Amino acid sequence: MSPSHTFTNGFRQVITKPQIITSDPEEQPSFVHPDPVHVPTSTKGNEFGVLTTPTYPTLLFGTNAPQGPPEWFKKESEVDVLICGAGPSGLEVAISLLRQGVSFRIIDKSAGPLLSGRADGVQPRFMETVAQWGLGTEIAEEGPLIERTAIWKDGKNLIFGNSHFSDSRYRGLHIITQSAIETVFIRDLMRHKKVVERLTSVKQFTIDESPDVTHPVAITLANQVTGETELVRAKFLIGSDGGSSTIRKQMGIKFEGVSTDIHWGIMDAVFETTYPHAGVFGCVINSRWGGCAIIPRENGMIRLYTQIDPKRVVGVGPEEGGAMDMGTITPEEVLAQANRIFAPFTLKFASPLSWFAIWKISERVAERYSLKNRVHLTGDASHVHSVLGAFGLNASILDSANLAWKIGMCSRGLAKVDSLMPTYESERRRHAVRIIEVSGTYLRFMCNSDLGVVKLSGVGTEPREDDDDSDSTAKLDLSEGDAAYLQKFFAKNGAFLLGVDIPYSHSALNPRRIQAKVDNVHELPLPVSDIRATEVKWGVRAPNPRVTLGRAKTAYLYDTLAGPDKFSVVVFASDLAGPVRAQLKSLDSYLTSSSSFYTRFGAEKVFKFILVTTHLPDEAEAEIAKADDLPFLREHATLVFDDHLIPHDAHTTYGVSHAKGAVAIVRPDLWLGVSVLPGEGPALDEYFGRFLVPAV
Repeated sequence: MSPSHTFTNGFRQVITKPQIITSDPEEQPSFVHPDPVHVPTSTKGNEFGVLTTPTYPTLLFGTNAPQGPPEWFKKESEVDVLICGAGPSGLEVAISLLRQGVSFRIIDKSAGPLLSGRADGVQPRFMETVAQWGLGTEIAEEGPLIERTAIWKDGKNLIFGNSHFSDSRYRGLHIITQSAIETVFIRDLMRHKKVVERLTSVKQFTIDESPDVTHPVAITLANQVTGETELVRAKFLIGSDGGSSTIRKQMGIKFEGVSTDIHWGIMDAVFETTYPHAGVFGCVINSRWGGCAIIPRENGMIRLYTQIDPKRVVGVGPEEGGAMDMGTITPEEVLAQANRIFAPFTLKFASPLSWFAIWKISERVAERYSLKNRVHLTGDASHVHSVLGAFGLNASILDSANLAWKIGMCSRGLAKVDSLMPTYESERRRHAVRIIEVSGTYLRFMCNSDLGVVKLSGVGTEPREDDDDSDSTAKLDLSEGDAAYLQKFFAKNGAFLLGVDIPYSHSALNPRRIQAKVDNVHELPLPVSDIRATEVKWGVRAPNPRVTLGRAKTAYLYDTLAGPDKFSVVVFASDLAGPVRAQLKSLDSYLTSSSSFYTRFGAEKVFKFILVTTHLPDEAEAEIAKADDLPFLREHATLVFDDHLIPHDAHTTYGVSHAKGAVAIVRPDLWLGVSVLPGEGPALDEYFGRFLVPAV
């Protein structure tokens, strides 16, 4: 295919032309790229019509491809994991399991992947996660990068400035459609010889709790076209099948929360406008008519979320129209409503519509995320909320990454199901509860709503004893003015909105304290504040400072970590001299013993060591080469050089003493587990013993 470009009112559209095949057999290529199928992306159009997009059923439609499934495809009757739902959350779980060598099947009731609409931007934490799977560059480079936010109310600017910044390497909101993300993920499956089994659903499932059953979940699959059924046995079943999840309903789990009276009219198009910040992420609010959210898109498009109220009137003029019929509302009516909100600025269509939808906002969280540690919900199946904060797709990546490494370790026989799997629910439900509070507060400000913010109870809502009031949101107290309120709100919740401030609840993975025998002499039942060797708390995102990997390459600490199948043991070693050397010697001696966590719980299958030193590369390599008192670290650790300036160096970022050093355990999903002094290595036996299975 060779693309040609047409321009209509400034909008760039890609049209594909058939590939020319020569009649000369000697020049006939053996590969011919399949022709695309051009389909409309919206159910309704505007005065310019509806855009079409090329899709490739032969490549992306899995078992529903026109030519049928690939020759290598086969249906396994017994797998480690059955994934129900091939939206982003299900595909994310699959991608992580692929990198852990865990067997799975992934099914979906739809005929093909999403073509348009839904999620449209990913936050820094999303990017950090997919980068661990090798997909960060492709996703980061798909669309524009948003680095500023503008909020207007009644024709006056409240906020305009830099935003979406954190200490992540991915600074900004990366614009990419959900359709494009699903395509990236599906292509990754194909490279691993996996496909989505389309037009297939879970009819029912049962769990056998007998201790000697290796695959306790029996799942009956149904083909929606033929009606044929199939029995599959799995160790785990994952419900990633959206807000109307059939898996959640079969689990008998309530979807707690509310269905609000707030509606959005959603349109993707190029707009001609007098609004000065049309290319900037933000909101426009009108005291009478409500609010609009603006998300700049690729090719000059904007996604415009317009509040529409069925209790008011709608029409094509400032005051015209009758009672709203949600089923028949047109793009022109939504545009008229947007103009009321944007006044004194104006908007009009300048391209065909790429997407149009009417959406009623619900704010709900599943009462439980798991059933008997064998069936688990993820993504929209476990929580739904407004678009404000871009939490939908961005929360799904954190759900899926958290769940997948735990299921992977349990499936590989490395972890205890009853100890490790409950941490998924407690950690991720805590996050969802805070999403409802933060996104809900933001929504009510933008929409002038007096609807109270939803308050949930149950798993994940208990405060941590070291919380700094992190779960409370700025209340809708506008006594100091709108601008002051927004500054307070973003100061409290800015890091959470970027996905980099998510403290997890206490659990086996994030204990309040650990204890151990040191030198087999005395017990150390120390509180967290006494034994923690970093200033970074346990159970939060592991920082990702810049480091150096050699004389000619700088990178980030995450670039050296193990990935989704192992724990990374990061040893902060300062200059390898002075009092820290005694600490390192104690650690090395402990690691070489048969009783160390490394030996007991799987060695290189489960752990990767990273040694962070302030030496220059040649100095560190020479020092380690002759370090006969550090034989374990010399053989097993990857050297990383911490030569950046304070306060951006790795030791300072983690809050590590150069006299004592530290050992930080970074989980496969990039959260900090625990940290101890190198001389307190035996404390890690107790930590990993909570949830890992001793090696045979």
